[in-house]
Amino acid sequence: MRVLIAGANGQLGRELQRCLPDGIKLLGLGSQELDIRNGEAVASKVSAFKPQVIINAAAYTAVDRAESEQEAAFAVNGQGAANLARAACAVGAYCLQVSTDFVFDGAQSSPYLPADRTNPLGVYGASKLAGEQLTLTAYPAGMAVLRTAWLYSSFSNNFVITMLRLMTERESIAVITDQVGTPTWGRGLAEAIWQMCQVQPKGICHWTDAGVASWYDFAVAIQEESLACGLLDREIPILPINTVDYPTPAKRPSYSVLDKTETWAALGVTPPHWRQALRQMLLEYKENRGA
Repeated sequence: MRVLIAGANGQLGRELQRCLPDGIKLLGLGSQELDIRNGEAVASKVSAFKPQVIINAAAYTAVDRAESEQEAAFAVNGQGAANLARAACAVGAYCLQVSTDFVFDGAQSSPYLPADRTNPLGVYGASKLAGEQLTLTAYPAGMAVLRTAWLYSSFSNNFVITMLRLMTERESIAVITDQVGTPTWGRGLAEAIWQMCQVQPKGICHWTDAGVASWYDFAVAIQEESLACGLLDREIPILPINTVDYPTPAKRPSYSVLDKTETWAALGVTPPHWRQALRQMLLEYKENRGA
């Protein structure tokens, strides 16, 4: 199977390459090799390689900065995604667009189904929703949108890596307790995406690890698991605060748990609880650091 990955140098792109299945001929392109905002460049690369699958792991992910860089966010997350979908359609490739829980406003109190009404609160979520709509319109016969949430890995900057740094540098930290979702290890998401490439479901799918947490719960677990495996050598107080106590440029959904049952059934895979996945990631991170 010939597979093209856009955004190959990001944390998801790197995880996809790290767990590459046998029998895949891969063309992984970072933003320097392929600017997905350039429709002609995308069409040229896709036409030359003739992939059977295109995975769009490229994204503008600076949630707060997007509020002041709306044009940049929509150029990548909207038009860039559409460029890949149109190129996939031209060669008859299956196309997978990675999206986000931030397309929802968090107003409901039960997990969001793929068909539930979207209502993003900020520019980032709106730009990702535009990408969903544009890709599904451009290529309905071969398009999948995979929403995920709270992604982290051993690579790049993310909540887990940031918490580890702050827990080393500070005497205490304050973390928001009234935003609830599901942490998702990039490795598990990557494995799910490779399974999707085989099964090739169409339309909107949801995938995260199992369970739910607040950012505060997540931070507490990061410290506990890091102490247990020797990544941290001291415990500091973690203080629960509310969103109003930590204002940010972008509003975030207070509840963004995704209902994954349809996707889990379609792929025949049930992921581990998020805390188990976190433990595995931290052990891997420790090993990679030579700790």
